[in-house]
Amino acid sequence: MSDGIGQIPNGLFINGAWRDAPDAARFAVHEPATGAVLATVADAGVADGLDALAGAHAAQPAWAAAAPRRRSDVLRRSFELMLARADGLAELIVRENGKPIAEARGEVQYAAEFLRWFSEEAVRLDGRLATAPGGAHRIVTMQQPIGVALLVTPWNFPAAMATRKIGPALAAGCTVVLKPASETPLTALAIAAILAEAGAPPGVVNVVPTTRNAELVAALLRDARVRKLSFTGSTEVGRLLLTQAAERVVKCSMELGGNAPFLVFADADLDAAVEGALSAKLRHNGEACTAANRFYVEEPIAAEFSRRLTAAMAALKMGNGLDPAVQIGPLVDAATRAKVARLVDAAVTAGARVLTGGTLPAGPGFFYPPTVLDRVAPDSPILAEEIFGPVAPIVAFRDSEAVVRLANAVEHGLVSYVYTRDLARGLRVAEALESGMVGLNRGVVSDPAAPFGGVKQSGIGREGGHEGLLEYTETKYIAVSW
Repeated sequence: MSDGIGQIPNGLFINGAWRDAPDAARFAVHEPATGAVLATVADAGVADGLDALAGAHAAQPAWAAAAPRRRSDVLRRSFELMLARADGLAELIVRENGKPIAEARGEVQYAAEFLRWFSEEAVRLDGRLATAPGGAHRIVTMQQPIGVALLVTPWNFPAAMATRKIGPALAAGCTVVLKPASETPLTALAIAAILAEAGAPPGVVNVVPTTRNAELVAALLRDARVRKLSFTGSTEVGRLLLTQAAERVVKCSMELGGNAPFLVFADADLDAAVEGALSAKLRHNGEACTAANRFYVEEPIAAEFSRRLTAAMAALKMGNGLDPAVQIGPLVDAATRAKVARLVDAAVTAGARVLTGGTLPAGPGFFYPPTVLDRVAPDSPILAEEIFGPVAPIVAFRDSEAVVRLANAVEHGLVSYVYTRDLARGLRVAEALESGMVGLNRGVVSDPAAPFGGVKQSGIGREGGHEGLLEYTETKYIAVSW
């Protein structure tokens, strides 16, 4: 298959070579906008995964010993190649993922920036030298690559989630086995080809698409050659993987579910708040762990905020994301759309009012319209479950301390959003919110140079920033006297 960036591979990438699954097993990748088959991809089994692990393990010593500048150059060249092929990669993302083309172009840029950022961090893996408090010896510390990393990525950002893990792993001197989501494997395979072209040696990057996700990942976690697991996905699957990783005490990074509150105080700039709400809610059609899920708006402005947000969401054009005029694409599959519809219907049955949307459209594809609900009860199930769709439930509040308690009264704690002109209050509320990230008068928080991650059941560890590099290292301490 070709989409403007050359022939897109659809096999397994193991130890620097493309190959089919030994039993010729393949699975279909569908276009969410039409439901049609886009391509078929080799379906890795456990034996294929173990072959990929063997390749990564064999390549690990040489890659760890490579000069930091050598690792940096590979990542920098990969960044340049991604940008050179941005249009083709963006189209590929739209076709297998469903997001609008403008967002797909943004994702390619964002994904490439992780490669650039970590190409710079590769030469900044510092240790320290100190004198022990008692004066008897010196304390020397260094960061060493942890070893082979198993990377498991989701379908909603198939490029960015891959580079956000591959970048720091390669920069630190680790080799990787990447298992992309079966809904969106083609983007990961295209990135593997780019990394190989940029000079990543055979075995440093391996990609094994599969429909046998649980079986393959469990087998690799049982293998002593895997020393690191980085997973992005649901909290439910994350809990299971943590249990499996505990058997061998594998170091884990977990970026799990979110249920982000969006707090708008009466003194907020309403134009900025609505603009931020659109960004925070509708990135990738609402299918993002950072998506604003619960809108708490102070009573004096609740009606006006609802009116403005409704008008803005009702005006969005929905359709196939390949059309540049489209702002809302389809959801990834029928199951995701059914879940969104179920949550909206339950909220309406419980008394919520639909201001726009809320009805399944006719025709092919997995579309759900931008939807705004008000008069949502604070204990409504739609506020307790991650929606993963373009739905904005609005709750009016009176008391600022009470709304912080409501915002914190969920198991997740990935990101929160706060809008107020009072900087002191904004910082005070941000400090009180139980989340790993806060957007203060901003609807977007993600940045390759910033530590991305959550608290509570939204995850463990951080991706991006210098912290993301350290997730792929172990600290060694040397006691020495001279």
